[in-house]
Amino acid sequence: MHRALATWQFLSESVGAGLPTMLLYVLESHGSSPGRQGFVMGVNANGAMQGSIGGGIMEHKFVQLAREQLASGVAESAVRKQIHNKTAPKDQSGMICSGEQTILLYPLQSSDYELITDIISCLQHEQQGVLMLSPAGLAFAPGQGLAEGFAFRQQSETDWLYQEQLGYKQHLHIVGGGHCSLALSRLMRTLDFRISLYEDRPQLNTFLENDAAHQKTVVETYHEMAAHIPDGANQYVVIMTVGYRTDDIAVRALLPKNLRFLGVLGSQKKIEKLLGDYRAEGISPAYLAKLCAPVGLPIHSQTPEEIAISIAAQLIAVKNHKS
Repeated sequence: MHRALATWQFLSESVGAGLPTMLLYVLESHGSSPGRQGFVMGVNANGAMQGSIGGGIMEHKFVQLAREQLASGVAESAVRKQIHNKTAPKDQSGMICSGEQTILLYPLQSSDYELITDIISCLQHEQQGVLMLSPAGLAFAPGQGLAEGFAFRQQSETDWLYQEQLGYKQHLHIVGGGHCSLALSRLMRTLDFRISLYEDRPQLNTFLENDAAHQKTVVETYHEMAAHIPDGANQYVVIMTVGYRTDDIAVRALLPKNLRFLGVLGSQKKIEKLLGDYRAEGISPAYLAKLCAPVGLPIHSQTPEEIAISIAAQLIAVKNHKS
């Protein structure tokens, strides 16, 4: 399930039941802020809550503020900056992790119910849409509109606009459907990657058992991979087929593409042969520089689950690296 979906469903249920409900949203974050841009949370008049804006004493403080306003019947929209440094002259969050974040408190209206339903439908059906928050309230438009995923500008407390591209922002393509592929699919699903899985053996048990991938494709040959996987800054590929020959086919098909990440699973000896063969053939060093091999952080992983963790950690590092 998409990370934000459970929170939007909570908001829908609360507003639909006629409960006064506060939306809390992280509009912007910098540095080591525990609440990242796009974090969403809901609090209703019964005291129930769902989601997170970063946790700790700061979140506790905002939840209490939301509950008090909802109980008073005079809930007001507000944008609050929080600085995670106790030496800051103002806007201290009570946390010392450094960084800062800007949080919106917005009391939802009954008129927002239909729009929230549209957001839920977008997330459930793996579609794209743009969420907009401003002093005018909540808005949503289906489709793609933000290449960077987020946009926030603020001139004053009454002149600001937040936009976010909803839906899966990162797309992981796993080439090969074996045991490591199954473990990686299950782990990356929890990290809000959209997962596409490719296999040339349609009856492979682990391919059939894989219920974590959003899309499973049986290919005639891995020569086809370039046609299945688009170029793009949010496209990640991990190749882990049954053996050297099929890995080689997939790598050759994908090396020319412009991807955020291209990795191949294998032992050091296997990877040395793979790269040695490519160099001997005169394949461009610029192409080979794109290839992360062997894929995964060097944590001496052995089981499929440990291997999946090593790869997931590397993918997260690439995703969060800004330059």
